Amino acid sequence: MRILRGLIYYIGSLFRIIFYFKRWPSVLYSLFCPDKKKTKIVGLRRPLLEFISRGGMDIWSIKETLLDSFYTRYGVQIKDGWHVLDVGAGIGDFSLQAAYGNPNTKVYAYEPFPESYQLLYKNIKLNGFDNIQPVNAALWGTEGTLKLDTSNGEPLQIISLDSRDEKDIQGVVEVNAISMGGVFYQLGIENFDIVKLDCEGAEYEILMNTSAAIFKKIDRIIMEYHDIDENYHHQKLASFLKEMGYQVFCYDNFVHQDIGYLYAQRQSI
Repeated sequence: MRILRGLIYYIGSLFRIIFYFKRWPSVLYSLFCPDKKKTKIVGLRRPLLEFISRGGMDIWSIKETLLDSFYTRYGVQIKDGWHVLDVGAGIGDFSLQAAYGNPNTKVYAYEPFPESYQLLYKNIKLNGFDNIQPVNAALWGTEGTLKLDTSNGEPLQIISLDSRDEKDIQGVVEVNAISMGGVFYQLGIENFDIVKLDCEGAEYEILMNTSAAIFKKIDRIIMEYHDIDENYHHQKLASFLKEMGYQVFCYDNFVHQDIGYLYAQRQSI
């Protein structure tokens, strides 16, 4: 069943790309034959947004966020005037989606990897948004610095090293790290209407080291979860968030068993 669902999903994805992307033959070529040494601008017909992209994974991320609408399908539509925190902003697909048509919404986009952060910054400028604030930092359970493993060569799949053995890893980048509580202190705001996370497994370290007092300032959480092992599994994260006062909903990925989406909303709203 999962194989059939995956096949239908991938075929449908190709049709979405053809229908919604401008210059779709070039987009498909970049998707299947990426040149990581070059970037190109890809544009959408709806919503009317453009992105500087490095190739396949960036294009696929744009498709999942803006065309499949996973974060709004499994979460909620962003309302004008909300405060939004984008953790693992990548090249800005969710941040731009949140800001699009919502001039009074304020988006704070945190992206640790320098190359992705530069594209995030450029994509904000390219689309003329002045209500997205990019920040070149990682969220983590503690303040300080964090090492990222870039050895697989795919910027959107970079993972944190923390307690992992660094031997034989070719490509380590050290970045600034800030806790969820530190974000509130740094930005000087009272609450977030929604926090989005896509951080390749770091969601456990970030959320499970956040205090109950901070969670009271977060109304909703939407994330792509990553099941790593029995200690870092979305069911444990769901139980933890329920203890913090949230209703929690989990959704399987169409293709991958270890990835899915989790939406949490405070019971009091």
